[in-house]
Amino acid sequence: MIRINLLAVERSAAKRTTLIPAAHRVTIGASLILLATALGIGWWFWSLGRTSRQLDDDIARAETETQQLRSVLAQVQKFETQRAQLQQRVTLIEQLRHGQTGPVHVLDEISTAIPERLWLTELAQTTDVLTISGTTTSLTGVSDFVGNLEASGWFKRPVDIIDTQMSQDAKTGDLVKFSVKATINNPDVPAAPGGAAKAAAPSDKR
Repeated sequence: MIRINLLAVERSAAKRTTLIPAAHRVTIGASLILLATALGIGWWFWSLGRTSRQLDDDIARAETETQQLRSVLAQVQKFETQRAQLQQRVTLIEQLRHGQTGPVHVLDEISTAIPERLWLTELAQTTDVLTISGTTTSLTGVSDFVGNLEASGWFKRPVDIIDTQMSQDAKTGDLVKFSVKATINNPDVPAAPGGAAKAAAPSDKR
């Protein structure tokens, strides 16, 4: 009579049924880990790509702004150059105006300083120094002329008498030929900062 151990067969079948779900769980777990890793790596690459695109956009925007700023700076430099040129022209015009009015005032002051019986025969200028020659009937006329020039404020003190010569004329009598030297002192032009100190130095030495 043949005996079959059904109990052993059932036990082996039970073991198989219990082993299969465990293997499935390991496979599913590994698959989930791989899927999560793949998703993480994919998200990381996507984030890197997005950041890279954003950086590229920022760089392009910054380059555009840099070009615009360069254009603005070029225009500002051009305006500054034009402004400097205009300022130079204005300064030159002002200097020419002062230069035009200065001689007119000087001639007016000389004309006003001429006393009676005194005539001018020559007027020469070297930079700011005037050499005035003329004739008069007396030495008093020469001293009066020099005093009037000094009192006008347009000539530096002292106004020097270079030469005086007596001569006789059959019609007019005695005549005095003279020459004086006067340095122009325009009161409309401000004095240099060290001008007062320089002017005082010779007097201190004396």
